[in-house]
Amino acid sequence: MGTFFFSIVLILSIAIVFDLTEKMDDFFENQVPLREILLDYYLPFIPYYMNMFSSLFIFISVIFFTSKLAGNSEIIAMQAAGMSYHRLMLPYFLSAFVLFVLSVILGGWVIPKSSERMLHFTDQYLEHFTTENARNIQMEVEPGTILHIESFQRRAGIGYRCSIEKFEDKTLVMRITADRIYYDSLENWHLDTYTQREFTGMRETLERGARKDITLPIIPDELFITAQQAKQMTTPELRHYIARQQQRGSSNVKAFEVEYHKRWASAVGAFIMTLLGVTMSSRRMRRGMGKNLGIGIILTAAYILFSTVSTTFSVNNVMSPFMAAWLPNFVFLAISIPLYRQASK
Repeated sequence: MGTFFFSIVLILSIAIVFDLTEKMDDFFENQVPLREILLDYYLPFIPYYMNMFSSLFIFISVIFFTSKLAGNSEIIAMQAAGMSYHRLMLPYFLSAFVLFVLSVILGGWVIPKSSERMLHFTDQYLEHFTTENARNIQMEVEPGTILHIESFQRRAGIGYRCSIEKFEDKTLVMRITADRIYYDSLENWHLDTYTQREFTGMRETLERGARKDITLPIIPDELFITAQQAKQMTTPELRHYIARQQQRGSSNVKAFEVEYHKRWASAVGAFIMTLLGVTMSSRRMRRGMGKNLGIGIILTAAYILFSTVSTTFSVNNVMSPFMAAWLPNFVFLAISIPLYRQASK
């Protein structure tokens, strides 16, 4: 644990120096206050990247510590005294459990709240990624009610060329079209220049008017949620949002599902990387721990790269979000188990 936190502090300090050097010109050009740089950008920077690269730090820490034990013949002494290899793994997994809980808390509650400030700072001063206009919006706002808006302006709260369709048992019973739709407050909306058709069997009732007040269980901000904002939601909020968007038939839920599964997969990775690290470094090497550390860095780099690539596969509908998030863990667990069996003998 000491090695883990020491390496975290060391690497993050270097990362902050490099990041500050890269963005210094942007800070001066936009006249960013020092207080905002420290509190809104670099303070959330630390837990965000600490959690992102925790697998790397865990693996290297385990290899460094265990290679030292093996180099001093302490593991041989433990086994000579009657300690089994399974018993030797117990303190490692207790430490991994502590890091698992820390990762769940950071990824599920602390980082989302701090990322909100960090992303707002990035959008305001460094890279603009939010938009004030949305096009071709289509979603199920409540069971059986489909909303379509051709374009919507967030600042004005106005949408153009809107249609609302209501179905019962897959049969269209009502359709409203309007030139404009306005947001009022809470879930109250207004339609301008509307046409309403109601269908009862073979009969149709037609109604036209200049203005109509309706209630829709949606607010304008929900029309502008992007994949970037998945990182700003706590784990319960993310789970609730995914369930609600799936019910509405929204098409942009993949990135949110990947983020949800990655939080758990990343936390569970603490156990897998610990297991792999111990089995690789518990034998005494004549040339010291350099070889083990080199292999460890290569494997963790492959793990992080694998996680990134599999996430891309999910966004492109090549595999499910669950498999995209958990596949690196499954692969590295499959590698760890044979190595553990061999090392325990």
